[in-house]
Amino acid sequence: MRRFIAALLAALCLGLVGCGASPDPEATPTSTAAPSATPAPEAAEFALACYPSAGFHPITGSNRTNLALAGLLYEGLFALDQEFQVHSVLCASYSVSEDGLTWIFRLREGAAFSDGSPLTAADVVSSLESARTSALYAARFTEIGAVRATEDGAVSATLTRANGGLPALLDIPIVRETGGVPLGTGPYVLTGSGENWRLAASEGWWQGAERLPLQSIPLRAIQEADDLIRAFDTKEVTLVSTDLTGTNSLGFSGSFDTVDYPTATMLYVGFNTASGPCASAAVRQALQRAFDRAAVANTRYARHAQAAALPVSPSSALYDAELADSLAYSTQAVDELLTQAGYTRADGVWQRRGAPLTLTLTVPTNNTYRLAAAEQLAANLTDAGIQVELAALSWDGYLQALSSGSFDLYLGEVRLTGDFDLTALITPGGALNYGGYNSTQAVSLHSAFRAASGSARTQAAAQLYAHLAQDPPFAVLCFKNWSALVQWNQVTGLTPTQQNLFYQFDQWEIIS
Repeated sequence: MRRFIAALLAALCLGLVGCGASPDPEATPTSTAAPSATPAPEAAEFALACYPSAGFHPITGSNRTNLALAGLLYEGLFALDQEFQVHSVLCASYSVSEDGLTWIFRLREGAAFSDGSPLTAADVVSSLESARTSALYAARFTEIGAVRATEDGAVSATLTRANGGLPALLDIPIVRETGGVPLGTGPYVLTGSGENWRLAASEGWWQGAERLPLQSIPLRAIQEADDLIRAFDTKEVTLVSTDLTGTNSLGFSGSFDTVDYPTATMLYVGFNTASGPCASAAVRQALQRAFDRAAVANTRYARHAQAAALPVSPSSALYDAELADSLAYSTQAVDELLTQAGYTRADGVWQRRGAPLTLTLTVPTNNTYRLAAAEQLAANLTDAGIQVELAALSWDGYLQALSSGSFDLYLGEVRLTGDFDLTALITPGGALNYGGYNSTQAVSLHSAFRAASGSARTQAAAQLYAHLAQDPPFAVLCFKNWSALVQWNQVTGLTPTQQNLFYQFDQWEIIS
């Protein structure tokens, strides 16, 4: 954990998905010992925040603070850890048909809801069908067809296209509807009414409530964002989940610890492969080497991102470090690749047929961190001898420019699914394929990657990423981190994940 001392401005992301002037430098960690005659202050009670008026449904809800509580109340068939590895939770085992299109999931015996009733296949089917039409999870179901309960109590899912990474999409909370707050199979149950709520250990939790660090957790009722800031600043609330570089941000101050955790949110430079200089794969290869990813992640994003050159989180086992190193920032490599592409450098500027290599980099102005990153990238291009115009547009203007193809480069951000599916980005007609990328080989390799499982998936990923390095539709810059802000010296052992702030909560140590 890294300690942030005094007047640190953080950012609370109020939504789940997002599409600076340079952030203040990080304070140097310090520690001042209290005089021996002064007793140490008592730790505050461990408490969390909630918005009672926003509802607590983990699938159809939209309030991020309440959704974070779902990790203590509900469980999925599977869970992803910080390395995006899949772990079985409510699914005991599964089998896949030879063509990869039919999956059978068998449920864990003994798993029960907080009222003691057993988990059934009907509950799983109902939850997944609810998720299919929800704003949070609908994107995961584009290739998941019928989901049904089998006669022997299992759950069957039929796909329209093979996906060996399907379990990574099924960390969706499984619930039983009650007409109010749904029942869950998690370690805690939500009790209370009005403004008075708390989490009580679920005596019937299949892993054993005695393992939990607390048997009861009070919830502080919040009405609006300023209340949350105040409650955390005054230590009424122990922990909040935060996107420190998010567009919708709020400020916190005081003494607290922070735990960063990886997400599948990718920052990248998209290329216009249909027209202009970036229609040349050779030019795009050169541009991949022109961007200082470490400067973006460590300086512009204040170390709340991991530099990356491949379209998969560096925390994932699929990340090929050797291939990524071959795409590292190098002005010498830019020179060599542009020379091979037919450009010559005169008066410090790359030219071809008497015309300078000039690019327009489009970026939205609604996020100061992304705007600062774009300024960093523009400086990198200028230093490399490439003329660049930075087009900083309103969000609507930015989307219009992308939709009309009025750019050479654009700075984009996308939250990928847990299986790191690139369909929308590289498939002709894909929702995020603004640059008109069209590669039959890339589509074929991507389909092979999606269909593969086990060790074959790692090999298929390597082949896909190697091709994208030679014929790049975009240049990956980094993957963002989110953060848990925690009252100083009150909690240790945190292992938050993108989906579950309270992942492995039974292993946390809480000082109270």
